[in-house]
Amino acid sequence: MHTLFHFSFNVTDLDLARSFYVGVLGCKEGRSAPTWVDFDFFGHQISLHLGTPFKTENTGWVGEHRVPMPHFGFITLVPQWKEIAKSLTDQSIDFVIPPHIRFAGEAGEQWTMFFLDPFGNPIEIKGFESFDRIY
Repeated sequence: MHTLFHFSFNVTDLDLARSFYVGVLGCKEGRSAPTWVDFDFFGHQISLHLGTPFKTENTGWVGEHRVPMPHFGFITLVPQWKEIAKSLTDQSIDFVIPPHIRFAGEAGEQWTMFFLDPFGNPIEIKGFESFDRIY
């Protein structure tokens, strides 16, 4: 069964959110109201509501890196991942963890990058050679 993921979280400025999620990430804006806006986040729905963003800390350990917790993101295949990494690098995104490969040559080999939206919400994008290798 194919399903879509939905995630709602807080931001402090909807226009700034639009600039980032549409202008930087290339998401498509969906429905909105004065206090929230939906985006097509790479095939999934995110709903950004006005409010206080959740607190995050670099408390997660993955390989040799501390990662921001909690975080969200998506998984794609390596060719699209590389396109996104280049686009973000070209736009001078300040990466928490720059684009790189982790677990090279091991089960679970993946390309990953972490960055923050303008409100401090951590985003991870992972790339796999095949979706069959995710788990």
